[in-house]
Amino acid sequence: MVKERLISLDVFRGLTILLMTIVNNPGDWGHVFPPLLHAEWNGCTLTDLVFPFFVFIMGVAVPLAMPDKKYDGTTFNKILVRSLRMLCLGIFFNYFGKIQLFGLEGIPLLIGRLIITIAVGYALMGNFNTKLKNIFAFSILLIYLILAYSGIEAYQDVRLPGVLQRIAVVYFVVSLLYLKTSQKTQIITGVVLLLGYWAAMTLIPVPGIGEANLDKATNLASWLDSILLKGHMYRGTVTWDPEGILSTIPSIVNGIIGLLIGQLLQLKIAKTEIAKKMMVAGIALIIAGLIWNIVFPINKSIWTSSYVLYTTGLAATVLSILYYIIDIAAYKKGFKLFLIWGVNPMIVFFASQIIPQALVMIQFENPHKTGEQINLLSYLYGYGIAPFFSNPMMASFAGALVYVAIWTFILWIFYKNKLIFKV
Repeated sequence: MVKERLISLDVFRGLTILLMTIVNNPGDWGHVFPPLLHAEWNGCTLTDLVFPFFVFIMGVAVPLAMPDKKYDGTTFNKILVRSLRMLCLGIFFNYFGKIQLFGLEGIPLLIGRLIITIAVGYALMGNFNTKLKNIFAFSILLIYLILAYSGIEAYQDVRLPGVLQRIAVVYFVVSLLYLKTSQKTQIITGVVLLLGYWAAMTLIPVPGIGEANLDKATNLASWLDSILLKGHMYRGTVTWDPEGILSTIPSIVNGIIGLLIGQLLQLKIAKTEIAKKMMVAGIALIIAGLIWNIVFPINKSIWTSSYVLYTTGLAATVLSILYYIIDIAAYKKGFKLFLIWGVNPMIVFFASQIIPQALVMIQFENPHKTGEQINLLSYLYGYGIAPFFSNPMMASFAGALVYVAIWTFILWIFYKNKLIFKV
């Protein structure tokens, strides 16, 4: 069976990664419109939809990429290696700013880091044979772990979890579920994981703290992170990680629901019926998430079960609308921008987070303020964008849009030349 490319899914992916680029790259973190920030704790902003949408989209893509549903040793190895490559790409973001080379500093160190970045990116996204992919992925992961636990000061607090790392885990589990189980088993697995996580977070006492709770740094997920990831967590939280171990379990269900939608899209029924079923499923999930929110608040940081249902409901609803407009009504005008972004997400994921770190490393004397040091990123924003706006939030938003425009040009060149970077 020939793999079918679903344009609406590519557009949805592109819309999501474009939004990710905007929220991750404001001109000034001190002035950001509230919807472009994560919720402080409970609740869900526009920004809080980006990550779960990615996981959902990945789940939808699994059956579309493997329509024959053939499972053997070769297929398992491909799934494992792809998962490891995503995992290693994600961890590298956390290593980039910590790489030390023979005492180098400033520009020489930056050049060294960029050379290593290119080498790692090529090793993890290059089109090699299966054996080489295996060797590169396992070797790079081993190097990460050795450095993290070597006692070397530069790496002793490097973060190990992250967005791509969680996506890699979910991809591995969801792919095997798709190939080895029925839809009924997949649904039961999802229900068990959501109910089990809810029970664990609300009923199991937290060692050394007391009764179960859903507060910052004192809940069960946070406690487990502090034990298993000690010293290697998100620097903004320190004692727990928003992409930690226990909270990864419910995120698998985002992928499972996406997987079920992907299988719905393969049914030999009228496309309009598929769109209706997807829309109904999405609305039902949103309602279920809002109801569960009453006792288990929607919360991205600990990825609550209500958050899973609510965000996958929204994702299914958005996809059903795009599916109807693009794949049924065949109306594709105005979607080219998102398509260009959607077919090449991995290079954006990888490079867009490295570039700002690199620009910050380029330090020089501020030509407008004698004796003051400034980095290139701050200079470009402070003197090239901010002066044109009286509202600092608009200026900050414009900074993000300029970055998006630059990436759009790069991705357009890739699209025109049929260059697609995959893991």
